[in-house]
Amino acid sequence: MSEARVIVLAGGSGTTGAVLARQLLDAGHTVVATGRSADRLAELVAAVPAVKTVESDATDLAAMIDLSTRLLAEYGRIDALVPLVGGWRGGGGLAGQSDEDFAALLPALEAVRATSRAFDAALQASDAGRFAIVSSTAVARPLAGGANYAAVKAASEAWARAVAQGFAKAARESGEPLRAASVVFRAKALDAQALAARITALWDTDAADLNDQVFDLG
Repeated sequence: MSEARVIVLAGGSGTTGAVLARQLLDAGHTVVATGRSADRLAELVAAVPAVKTVESDATDLAAMIDLSTRLLAEYGRIDALVPLVGGWRGGGGLAGQSDEDFAALLPALEAVRATSRAFDAALQASDAGRFAIVSSTAVARPLAGGANYAAVKAASEAWARAVAQGFAKAARESGEPLRAASVVFRAKALDAQALAARITALWDTDAADLNDQVFDLG
C-alpha cells in the first residue's frame, strides 16, 4: 500500500462522499468530510464510522480557512482536497436556462474557489499534495438544455487549471521540484467507486506528470 494520506472531502456528506470515504479509508487513508447539515453528517458516520466529520460550509472562504488551520493543527498535514458540492438542473432548451437554476448550480463553483484558496498553502506544503475536482463531459459537448450546468462546470475546470498553474509557478520560483498537482475528472454519469479508485491512484504518478491533467471517467 502507498503512504497513508490525509484527504478532505469538502461537501462530502452525500452518497458520493460516503462511497469515496469508505474506499479511501479501506485503502488506509484518513478521511475528513465536511457538510452544512449535522443530520447528514450523522448519517454519513452511521454508514462509514471511521470517517471524521466537520460541520462547515465548503462555499465559505473564511470557514474553509478555519478548517484548514484546524486540520493542520490536528494532523500536521493535508495531502488532498476534493470539493464535492454539486447537483444538476436543466432541460427546456436554451430558453429554459433560468437564472434560478443557474444560481442553484453556482455553489459547485463557489466550493471549488473557496476550498482551493483556503487549502492552497497546505497542499503545497505536503510532500505530494493533490487537488481534484469532479466535472462533466458536458464541458466538451454542451447542450442547450444543459447550458447553465456546462457553464458552471467549465468555469470550475478553468479554476482548477489555474490552481495547477499556481502550483507549477510556485515550485519554479522556489527552485523546488513540483510536489502538488491539480486535476480534473470528467464523468458523464458519475461512478463514485471508479472516482475513489482514481483518487487513490493520484499518488502513483509524479506531480509533474499529473498536474493540469483532465481525465475522462466515462
